[in-house]
Amino acid sequence: MLSLGPLAFAAPWLLVALAALPALWWLLRVTPPTPRRVSFPAVRLLHDLPVSEETPSRTPWWLLLLRIAAAALVILGLARPVWGPGAGAGGEGPLLLVVDDGWAAAADWPARSAAATAALDRAEREGRTAALLATAPAETGEAPRVLGPMPATDLRTRLAALRPKPWAPDHAAALEALNAWRAANPGPPLASVAVSDGVEHAVGQGAVAEALQQALAAAGPLTVARSDRPVRLLPPPIAEADRLRLRVQQVPFPAASEAVVLARTGDGRALARAAVPLPENAASAEAVLELPVELRNQVVRLELEGTPGAGGVLLLDERFRRRPVGLLPGAEESADTPLIGDLFYLDRALAPYAEMRRGPLDRLLSRPIAVLALADRPVAEGPERDALAKWIEEGGTLIRFAGPRVAERPDTLLPVPLRAERQLGGSLSWEQPQRLAPFPAGSPFAGLPVPEEVTVERQVLAEPSPRLTERSWARLADGTPLVTAESRGRGRIVLFHVTATAEWSNLPLSGLFVQMLRRIVALSAGIQGAEAEAALPPVETLDGFGRLGSPPPAAVPLAGSAFDSTVPSPRHPPGWYGTAGGNGDAASAAAYRRALNLGGALPPPRAAAPPPAGAELLQVGGVPGERDLGPWLLALALLLLAGDLLIGLRLRGLLRPAAAALALALFSAAPAPAQAQTEGAAPALATRLAYVVTGDPGVDETVRMGLVGLSDYVNRRTAAALAEPAAVVPGQNDLAFFPLLYWTVTPDAPVPDARAVAALNEFMRNGGIILFDTRDEGSGEGFAPGARAALRRVTRDLAVPALAPVAEDHVLKRAFYLLTDLPGRFAGGTVWVARDVDRANDSVSPVIIGGHDWASAWAIDGRGQNPFAVVPGGARQRTLAYRFGANLVMYALTGNYKGDQVHVPAILERLGN
Repeated sequence: MLSLGPLAFAAPWLLVALAALPALWWLLRVTPPTPRRVSFPAVRLLHDLPVSEETPSRTPWWLLLLRIAAAALVILGLARPVWGPGAGAGGEGPLLLVVDDGWAAAADWPARSAAATAALDRAEREGRTAALLATAPAETGEAPRVLGPMPATDLRTRLAALRPKPWAPDHAAALEALNAWRAANPGPPLASVAVSDGVEHAVGQGAVAEALQQALAAAGPLTVARSDRPVRLLPPPIAEADRLRLRVQQVPFPAASEAVVLARTGDGRALARAAVPLPENAASAEAVLELPVELRNQVVRLELEGTPGAGGVLLLDERFRRRPVGLLPGAEESADTPLIGDLFYLDRALAPYAEMRRGPLDRLLSRPIAVLALADRPVAEGPERDALAKWIEEGGTLIRFAGPRVAERPDTLLPVPLRAERQLGGSLSWEQPQRLAPFPAGSPFAGLPVPEEVTVERQVLAEPSPRLTERSWARLADGTPLVTAESRGRGRIVLFHVTATAEWSNLPLSGLFVQMLRRIVALSAGIQGAEAEAALPPVETLDGFGRLGSPPPAAVPLAGSAFDSTVPSPRHPPGWYGTAGGNGDAASAAAYRRALNLGGALPPPRAAAPPPAGAELLQVGGVPGERDLGPWLLALALLLLAGDLLIGLRLRGLLRPAAAALALALFSAAPAPAQAQTEGAAPALATRLAYVVTGDPGVDETVRMGLVGLSDYVNRRTAAALAEPAAVVPGQNDLAFFPLLYWTVTPDAPVPDARAVAALNEFMRNGGIILFDTRDEGSGEGFAPGARAALRRVTRDLAVPALAPVAEDHVLKRAFYLLTDLPGRFAGGTVWVARDVDRANDSVSPVIIGGHDWASAWAIDGRGQNPFAVVPGGARQRTLAYRFGANLVMYALTGNYKGDQVHVPAILERLGN
């Protein structure tokens, strides 16, 4: 390759042909005379003819210059000129791309991918073979290995399909793979480009990463590409009584910045936003998130705004929720007396972990409440007992403590019948205070350590019965029950056979008392006690961009006791573990699951060591400005040659001036950008899809080709008859003729004016559907930076309803084809539709929002080919994209008819087959 500053030539030997231009000038100077047609007159008129005939013997200088310029452009175009070529690794050997594809690379993955692609482009121009080494273990659990060597063209598809993983790279395994590959492929010095995340992921791993780069530098020229963007990690928050204390960790950054944490519900709604200021060179910072308990318990996800990746996502399970607990003392006047009050120890044990409420029973039950604790308080027959019984049947958890009052007047709200008090110590008893026995395997307290110093001196005995054993959650060393429980309806009653004070035992003085009460409060939310310690299978896991999806093939169940110490890996990816039960709402679904988070077990990220001496260091800050000038120069040369042809015909008298001007205008006319549909096209005469003009000719042409391809697919597969799609400008064209508008949101999309907003709102109000496509699901927001901000700007004044992810039973997934995913050019991600039902428009969502770049997946060119690749699913994914398009058209044309119950039997039969 020949480099001349910002200009490089991939085939510089072709430039030798420029030396032939002077000879070409000499050859083109002579022009054969133009033939003339002369009518033969009478002989008497011959004397009027000129004696000498004038014919041109030289080509006009301006025409000669035109031809020389065309020849020079052809030579330069064939030499494959590149403007701003990306830096390569140098050297003459094969190219090895080493890419860190762990969690820290997700935030700016498009820039990293572009840097690797630029190096691969240069290797292709130089005729090198190439190989790829991704340092993170694969989703199948396979250790890193080197792919190649192979032609750079073949490796391009492998590189395009590479995605960041939701776990850390394994540089030790990558170093072993490199050494094994070098031993199996000896040859010339290796040229390497390492796209590094610049993070030391674990204590001692920095030396391994440095050893990997040293091995690359020893093998040949090394270029290290690093990003200047801060790498951040979101560790679990600290749950306090009235707030969540948020923490953000990062690789120390020289400039002060700010991280924004969003609190989201299970359906994606943002409930709160907290700003975390990060001073310069700070490794961590904190902020508080204050929410009412009812809203706080709906939060299932914290995420760093604008930082796509598993490191910026934190899933919140029941460990971070505060359940409302009501306290009812036996005697109001002494309930809070220090050390001896009925509620003194209860309040101090639960206050850090639950919302404590006081008051009469009717006031407590007037608000949603998870647990009621009665401290040695009998429940008299009447309205109070009836209200408590109804509340328990509906799912409440009642915790009772047996003391002298309950022993004297037992009632029906007890898990077991009571017999009498029992003295286990003192001068009048032969028995000694009893210690606690280990908790049985089926108890919610199973796994809690039993302190030897905890003893019981008095208790209320349970009446022996056949079911006493299965209702006992805790026992004394002699086998007598200490805690019994019984399920009633959807709730339960739990009885401590001792008081809530230290009068009968020292249990309330121990940390075990706090842990037992926390287990019961958690039980009120639906956790199955002993199941929390069992092996929980993965239900939904995060991918490298922080999106929930199906678990990878190597994922295995994880023991409940190991969540706090497990470092995410292919066997245990971050995400939800447990059962898929629940009632469909966020709180219920989360109650059956536990969350494994990337930031839960990883140490704070630290900066990796600098590159070895002699290595070239590049900053990865965006897509390189490399441009291939060859096609443009050849196109300009063809344009000049076409003009030369017309001029030559005109000089020979074979082309009239008017025809020459028209032909020259046709040849020189540039392709016009997509224009809005005019009224003359009579859109009412045929059903057609429409797209909103963006002003970007490339984007508009892609969308046009996509809707052409979709219309063709729908016409072949369904009874619909769609005409050529139309381009529209809201506010200038009548939108009433179109059932669906496809709107590609570009980063520089302008805000619609008042006239356009009114037209769009009227279109949606009358049953029209707008599909917003941000084209950013390929890697978070990186493939279309600024598209999400542009979407918020564009839709600011539109009547967009409250949105939610497309449910599994939504009509979009069964309008024509039965689908589980809605991919486009990119797979994964979330598609949003209206959350609430609008009977005025047959419950049809007026807005559909996604970032899958469906138009590129549907697009067909003039040869009937698909010009854009889909990743990572290939042909199968394109088929699913077309099927989603067919469902979308059916949804727009027929509304919500598939939601009618009359279709349920046919759908069930299809699913059964």
